[in-house]
Amino acid sequence: MGQQKTSKALNVVLWATQILLAVTFLWAGSMKIFKPGALPWPWVKENPGLVTITGVVDLLAGLGLVLPALLRIQPRLTVYAAYGTILLMIAASIFHISRGEGSQIGFNIFVLVCAIFIAWGRQTKAPITSK
Repeated sequence: MGQQKTSKALNVVLWATQILLAVTFLWAGSMKIFKPGALPWPWVKENPGLVTITGVVDLLAGLGLVLPALLRIQPRLTVYAAYGTILLMIAASIFHISRGEGSQIGFNIFVLVCAIFIAWGRQTKAPITSK
């Protein structure tokens, strides 16, 4: 019985983490695509093409972290979205460090750790099954 409670608790924490990251990415992607001038980061004005690309990637990440698992249609895509998020956060950290903005990667590291948790949890401890 204790094992089932742990699985249920883990599942709830995983869902909360997935939703948190999804909302974050959906907001960031929407802002990058529809209102890039409102964003406070200097790189946004310097790299408009990169802003658009990362906006699309952010939207896809936000959708991928939740929809496949929620709809139970190809839920393994949520794990793949988490892996993609891991790669995105590594790339973002490298980008910021290369610009001398290493002190600003705390958020990237937080999202990286959350994505690792989602990938691990949804792949091994609390996978979602298809319909």
